[in-house]
Amino acid sequence: MENQEIILYSRFIEYANGSMEKISADDTPKVKLLRQEALKRFIDKGFPTKKMEKWRNSRMIECVNENYNIDSIEKKNHDFHCVIQNLDTEVVTLTNGMFSEDESIKTLSSGIVVGSTRKAMQQFPELFEKYFGTCNVNDVNGFYDINTALWQDGFFIYAPKNAVAEKPIQIIKIIDEENNPFIQTRNLIILETNSQLQIIDCDDSIKEQSSFVNSYTEIIIGENAQLDNYKLQNLNDNSSLLNTNTIKQLANSRLQTHTISFNGGKIRNNIFVDIDGEGAESNLYGLYLVDKKQHVDNQLKVNHNVPNCNSNEKFKGIIDNEATAVFNGHVYVAPNAQKTNAYQNCSNIILTDTAKVNAMPFLEIYADDVKCSHGSTIGQLDQDAMFYMQQRGISKDNARMLLMYAFAAEISNNIEIEALRERIDDMIKRRLKGELSCCENCVFQCSTPKEYDFKIDLSKI
Repeated sequence: MENQEIILYSRFIEYANGSMEKISADDTPKVKLLRQEALKRFIDKGFPTKKMEKWRNSRMIECVNENYNIDSIEKKNHDFHCVIQNLDTEVVTLTNGMFSEDESIKTLSSGIVVGSTRKAMQQFPELFEKYFGTCNVNDVNGFYDINTALWQDGFFIYAPKNAVAEKPIQIIKIIDEENNPFIQTRNLIILETNSQLQIIDCDDSIKEQSSFVNSYTEIIIGENAQLDNYKLQNLNDNSSLLNTNTIKQLANSRLQTHTISFNGGKIRNNIFVDIDGEGAESNLYGLYLVDKKQHVDNQLKVNHNVPNCNSNEKFKGIIDNEATAVFNGHVYVAPNAQKTNAYQNCSNIILTDTAKVNAMPFLEIYADDVKCSHGSTIGQLDQDAMFYMQQRGISKDNARMLLMYAFAAEISNNIEIEALRERIDDMIKRRLKGELSCCENCVFQCSTPKEYDFKIDLSKI
């Protein structure tokens, strides 16, 4: 280990030895045992390294060489608002990984419970004993271990049997800390049989200070339950976000996720899905727009453990300047998982010679009656399409931006909440014209449109 890595490792061990008793004071027996086991693994193995295949191309592990504050994160109430026009949501806010007291736990009229993980563990210990730690981790590493050992709060959502959310639940997570925080959040989402839920999960920062958020979320989707999960990431260039979702799907359940990365210094999204019930369906979509020296790393694994299930992975990226991106997708089909349909695709546009993408889609199939495919493309903008539009009076800059937007919109068009889809489209346009590309006579009509001399039907492109 390098010197700084050793220092951070040693500080975590020292902090754990001095604070574990206080942190775990209200834990259920199961949670307390999981903390102890995770801390022991962390002491034995430490942080992941580039020698590990899953971390070979990831810049996330560079973060362990930075100086983070791990033991005195300030708990704050924050008056931050993220307004989505024409969309009414149930809003909860975490600042520096913690809930304010007045939002710690609440039961909605539909019977759905939303609030603090720690408060929920105290009020619903039977749920924690039943569900906490039951998802397949897939990648046990030092970041997972230190999160399991030292988490203090996070968000908890419980949808009881037959509950249907009246409106989407919007989780706003703000980083507002001057002293380079290293924040551990542990989240638990439970959907019982026949329940339905839409979650908008927003990661934001309001200052330019360095930060590291290590977030781990377990999601259990019961029989015939349905979850639409929208993950929106818009952080400063000094921030690092390690976001891990482990998901268990039971029979006839439906999962749709959108992971959209607009900004962030270093981002790694781990999405692990275990399909454990026949008739289940998973649709995983992703979009990342990175420039400057930003880095985004998407790691996906879908385990088809039973027959007659469907999965679809579609990720797209636009990479500019000296930015880097990684995509590793893995579909596993068990020997008895016949009649599996699994599709995987990752497409990337690189705008400069210094941008870099590492993509590796992968199929591991042990059944013989399946339909599976995978693919990956890395290229530049279509010059024939550029020429076609320029011949019809569209400037080169506008043609370039329209092609990028049409490329990105293939992901955003899958968003089922109309008001959210319009808002995301608006953010994509602003991102493309603001940092990835800019021009004086922009054709994009965002929230404050201008008058233009011509109109373009994007569906024809």
